[in-house]
Amino acid sequence: MNKRIYKKTLYRLQVELVKFQRHVIEKDLKVCVVFEGRDAAGKDGTIKRFTEHLSPREARIVALGKPSDRDRKSWYFQRYVPHLPSGGEIVFFNRSWYNRAGVEKVMGFCTKKEHRLFMKEVGSFEQMLTHSEMLFFKYYLDISKKEQKKRLEERRKDPLKQWKLSPIDQQAQRLWKEYSKARDEMFAKTSFVFAPWHVVHSDDKKTARIHVMKHFLAHVEYPGKNAELLVYDTDVVCEFDPVCYEKGLIAP
Repeated sequence: MNKRIYKKTLYRLQVELVKFQRHVIEKDLKVCVVFEGRDAAGKDGTIKRFTEHLSPREARIVALGKPSDRDRKSWYFQRYVPHLPSGGEIVFFNRSWYNRAGVEKVMGFCTKKEHRLFMKEVGSFEQMLTHSEMLFFKYYLDISKKEQKKRLEERRKDPLKQWKLSPIDQQAQRLWKEYSKARDEMFAKTSFVFAPWHVVHSDDKKTARIHVMKHFLAHVEYPGKNAELLVYDTDVVCEFDPVCYEKGLIAP
C-alpha cells in the first residue's frame, strides 16, 4: 500500500474509532477484540494503530505473561476473566485463551487432556460472553513462511525490536507445520456462528491494518458512521471458511 494513501486512510479510520469509543462510553457497551496469529504476523502493530488515539481510561490492551503457579492450578479461563471489559470499555487481547490451542499445544506446555478440555469448553465460554451482550471479535493474522522468516531476521538485527524475539519465536520456523496443523484444528472446531474467526492475510502489514480496522468498524454501529470508508477487501479479511485456503489467505 502506498505510504501516503496508508497514512491518509489510517487517520480517517482512527477518527471513526474515536466516534465509536464515544458511543461505547455513552451506552456502557462492552467490547472485546481478540488478536491471535503466527509469530511476527503483526499483532502488536495492528493493536497499536487501533488504540493510538483512543482514551486509555476506556481502552485497554491485555498481553498476559507466563501463567503463575496459582494460574496453573485454577480453571483455565479464570486468569482471563478479570481482564474482560466492563460497561464503557474496549479491551484488546494480544494473544488470549487461544494460547492453549496454539503455542501451548505445539510447545508441549499443556497435556493432551487439557487441550481436549479447552476445545470442549471454549464454545460455552464464548457463548456466555456474547449472551451478556458483549461485542466480541476474533482475528487471526496469518503470514507466509517466507515473510515470517524475513520479519524474525529483522527482529534479530534491530536493537529496537529485539525485545519482541522470544525463545518461542525462535522455534516458529522449525515448527511451522505443527503450528499450521494446530491452527487448522482451531479454525475447524472454534469458529462458531456466534463467535466466528476472521482470517487476515498479513504479508503486507499496512494493507492488513487498514482492512482489519475497516472490517471491525463495518460490523459495529455508532452515530456518524462513514459507511463508504469501511468497505474492506475480502481477499485480505474474511470470515473463516474452507474457501479461505483456496483464496490463499491461509498459509499451508
